Amino acid sequence: MFDLSNIFNILNPNVAFKHPLLLLLLLLIPLLAAYYYFQRRKRYATVRMSSLSAFEGRSSWRGRLRMVLPVLRALAFSAMVVALARPQATLKEEDITAEGIDIFLVMDISSSMLARDFAPDRLEASKEVAMEFVDKREHDRLGLAVFAGEAFTQCPLTTDRSVVKSFLSELKCGPLEDGTAIGLGLATAVNRLKDSEAKSKIVILLTDGVNNAGEYVKPLTAAEVAREIDVKVYTIGVGSNGDAYAPIGRRGDGQYVFGFVRVEIDEKLLQQISDMTGGRYFRATNKEALAQIYGVIDQLEKTKIEVTTVKRYSEEFYPWVGLALLLLMLEVVLRYTVLRVMP
Repeated sequence: MFDLSNIFNILNPNVAFKHPLLLLLLLLIPLLAAYYYFQRRKRYATVRMSSLSAFEGRSSWRGRLRMVLPVLRALAFSAMVVALARPQATLKEEDITAEGIDIFLVMDISSSMLARDFAPDRLEASKEVAMEFVDKREHDRLGLAVFAGEAFTQCPLTTDRSVVKSFLSELKCGPLEDGTAIGLGLATAVNRLKDSEAKSKIVILLTDGVNNAGEYVKPLTAAEVAREIDVKVYTIGVGSNGDAYAPIGRRGDGQYVFGFVRVEIDEKLLQQISDMTGGRYFRATNKEALAQIYGVIDQLEKTKIEVTTVKRYSEEFYPWVGLALLLLMLEVVLRYTVLRVMP
């Protein structure tokens, strides 16, 4: 059903009318205008003359200004109708209580992440999708750990998503000793989460290879520690099926030499880690699949948000009453002073 109050809400969306049906009285204005027009000749005496040529172009300013009087009265009537409809300003107060989740992203930055079976490569695709995921986690604390042959914390837990995205964007292969120390990467994140008071703590571990470094921290040992402190681990294996164009060596100037190599991911290990901690294992063979995986995790790990809305109203009809009285007074003063018509 059409609500006349919507017309006024365009000017101020916080204003609502308690009695919006009274705004239908505004439809009387065109009717009264038509009545005034057709009754105008009856109101004023007409003097018949054989010719009006002598009066052409001699209309007085008072005659022209008298046309304003009915307009003032119509405006006063409109203002009074709006006042009768009781405009009220709605003041909303929202109290948001968010039970956030602590999320640690663990990213593999070994040289194999430069493989070009993802566009432009696995690392860049993983960074882009991870940043999109970070944007969605408005009420959570996020951290970032990286690993290759060794591991370290790139960004501790923070609610500042822009900081996390900045660290993600700067990730590159090379700063760490090459290799794939999955256990070290997971242990680094778990160590950061052990003192967390969040009711839900998760790790998203992304890798494209087989654990071949950091032997003093076994991946399953890190998973057991995660389970003990209630950290859920989601694991993601990235890489196409078959062969991929990836680094096979490095020249003296630091540049990588590329060639086709077999894609090998220890899916059994990643599955064990996720099963032990109550998470899930995913395999991403392209960037689109990776984005879908992060979307699934986003849906699985929903932040609990409670929103309490309090509404208060303030009466806004007083200015309309004042405007109506002012217009009526102006119309009366003009009608009986400078625009007075002698009988």
